[in-house]
Amino acid sequence: MLHKLTIHELHEKIKNREITAKDIASDVFKRIEAADGKVKAYLSVTRDEALKQAENADKEIKAGSVKALTGIPIAIKDNICINGIKTTCASKMLENFIPPYDATVITRLKNNGYVLTGKTNMDEFAMGSSTENSAFGATRNPYDLERVPGGSSGGSAAAVSADECIAALGSDTGGSIRQPAALCGVVGMKPTYGRVSRYGLVAFASSLDQIGPITKDVTDCAIMMNTISGHDKCDSTSADVSLPDFTKALKKDVKGLKIGIPDEYFIEGIDPEIEKSVMDAVKLLESMGAKSELIKLPHTGYAIAAYYILATSEASSNLARYDGVKYGFRAKGKDLIDMYMETRAKGFGSEVKRRIMLGTYALSAGYYDAYYKKAQQVRTLIKRDFDEAFKKVDVIITPTSPTPAFKIGEKTADPLQMYLSDIFTISVNLAGVPAASIPSGFTKGNLPIGLQIIAKPFDEETIIRTAYAFEQSTDYHKKRPSI
Repeated sequence: MLHKLTIHELHEKIKNREITAKDIASDVFKRIEAADGKVKAYLSVTRDEALKQAENADKEIKAGSVKALTGIPIAIKDNICINGIKTTCASKMLENFIPPYDATVITRLKNNGYVLTGKTNMDEFAMGSSTENSAFGATRNPYDLERVPGGSSGGSAAAVSADECIAALGSDTGGSIRQPAALCGVVGMKPTYGRVSRYGLVAFASSLDQIGPITKDVTDCAIMMNTISGHDKCDSTSADVSLPDFTKALKKDVKGLKIGIPDEYFIEGIDPEIEKSVMDAVKLLESMGAKSELIKLPHTGYAIAAYYILATSEASSNLARYDGVKYGFRAKGKDLIDMYMETRAKGFGSEVKRRIMLGTYALSAGYYDAYYKKAQQVRTLIKRDFDEAFKKVDVIITPTSPTPAFKIGEKTADPLQMYLSDIFTISVNLAGVPAASIPSGFTKGNLPIGLQIIAKPFDEETIIRTAYAFEQSTDYHKKRPSI
């Protein structure tokens, strides 16, 4: 049953020589064999690679060297490059692409002795909120196989939730770590923009994308943040700021913590069970000495419109490289132009094409000022809303998602309904601030509910402190689906 344990629990057992890295890897792969036929969290499982890494880890352990992630099986979202391992972005366009280098986060995991379980499913090029846009089939929610796990990091969240790995990496452009973490009942953190290197992350929207951890509890989140964070000269947007030890923020003490509750996040249409769960969480933190007050984030209502102009514009620009010439899928054509058109028509799925067209339109001559420039101005106003709020409060608490996991196929015919599932997460990416989702309860139908904690830039420590205090006073993070 080693697959059910956390990073810190396994680390203690490894340190005390109770188990080997090979024991853990074998147990996790047995679990993947048993569960993944139903969940479909993985696009590729790297068993041979993992057993080699586990053997190396065991040699290090014998030599007396045990790092934070030595022998820990971790899954990686399939838009993060690993040297020699297929990286598809869940797209036909990159179906056979094998990167010749490691992303910086992978180098850091390797230096800390991790074991790679495989690459997880996602919405194609990270565009979606349900992992139904994958070219290789949908992932299912471990709590209810008829429902979505959220997206776009749905495979990573489902793998952690179903104990098919010990932790995972995802990427978050508009909620793609936090929303699936909420829907699958696990912990997911989007770090401050620039805190974690994006080198080796296949770009969707470069000014919004961030890599972050998905874990079983808050302690594991802090351990993963310690490993993947830090300045990187390969990423020009990486912030050269001092790096704290995030595990030192794991304190139960929230005395004097000021919590902001934004009016704009408790809107008509939010599931009443989710609203109650979030407000109960605030009351619990207040009973531990925190104080809460209502705050205003007045430009929240414009976030989705601004996001779907900026993100699609950047996607249109970033995805122009997939033309069938340099690498990836190539269709036959009568001439060069015909080959370009056929390649993009057949290589991209419908959601990716929709976003490329929206972005190309927003950037086109005559519309640039009306759309792209205006959206950037709105983004600045949203950022200022957060700056003002953080003059008065230490953290902002909101629901992560307005509804629990919805049925597979329920929103695919209506893109606008799908886009609205990220209504509470998008502003965080536009402002570049850090946020995490932690389990805060279950609906009557036994579906997980997520609580979002937001802090000022580079203050992930206060998020971890608040999340840990809440987690240690509840049992929601200990519950696992019965799959």
